[in-house]
Amino acid sequence: MLDKNEFINFMQEAGVLTFGDFTTKSGRKTPYFVNTGNYKTGKHISVLGDFYADLIVSSGENYDALYGPAYKGITLAAAAASSLYRNHGIDIPYFFNRKEVKDHGEGGSFIGYRPKDGDRIIIIEDVVTAGTAVRESLQLLNAAADVSVTALFVSVDRMERGTGERSTLDELRTEHGINVYPIINARDIIESFPKGDERIAKMEDYLKQYAGI
Repeated sequence: MLDKNEFINFMQEAGVLTFGDFTTKSGRKTPYFVNTGNYKTGKHISVLGDFYADLIVSSGENYDALYGPAYKGITLAAAAASSLYRNHGIDIPYFFNRKEVKDHGEGGSFIGYRPKDGDRIIIIEDVVTAGTAVRESLQLLNAAADVSVTALFVSVDRMERGTGERSTLDELRTEHGINVYPIINARDIIESFPKGDERIAKMEDYLKQYAGI
């Protein structure tokens, strides 16, 4: 069983989950920020990979390979694949994309495993906001082979609406038939605060304004 409070504490200790006044890429004013670029030690990536691997195993999903979108997803997919083998005895291939297609040597858009027709692929990401990177990944993967992208695993579900009234992750579920699994969501963060913590009201207000239905 994943310990959500343990993961929240881990994120704060690593400086990944911080609280204050921030502005997201979409221009929204948010009282908390998740910057997975602050994972920077061997311990960080090892522990993070364990959380992802545990979530993947507990999901019960069937898959043939892990895909990590460049750039942050590269490390996440590698860490998850390593932990799956080390802790669960599951040896599964992983791969990631190049930002620019290589036209010499082995060439191609991917590094690592080469997807083939019939493969079931799961995507490993950090935090999904508008879902743009995931949709780009779907186009890239489907152009490479006749694959099925069955699931998306993320660190945090901010529970914010996407292009419409639904949350971004709900949009991905309904539009593309992808099962989405977050390690934690915004509500888990709120519930981790002690009673009376001033951050509770700020995050509740934010969700009232931007949460998807």
